[in-house]
Amino acid sequence: MPGLLRGIARTAVVAGTATAVSGRVQRHQAEKYAGRDAQIDADRDAAYEQQVAPADVPAQRAAPDDTLDQLQKLGDLRSQGVLTEEEFAAQKARILGG
Repeated sequence: MPGLLRGIARTAVVAGTATAVSGRVQRHQAEKYAGRDAQIDADRDAAYEQQVAPADVPAQRAAPDDTLDQLQKLGDLRSQGVLTEEEFAAQKARILGG
């Protein structure tokens, strides 16, 4: 009987040690690859933006009459105090494509 208990205790210690080591290795690998995965995601997002942005530019350009109307409405919003000078300048630059 004492030999059986010693064998069970030894098995429990070995299994517990293996589980602890496995968990430590798994955490270490997760930390190691987290930075790499974040960089891959950032590179993918940048590549996507480069592909999409040029295609959207012609669609965003408005007809001259439409541009003038937008600028007039923008000026009205500024004069009413709805937009600050900075917001007005940013929106004006967006409308004019600059």
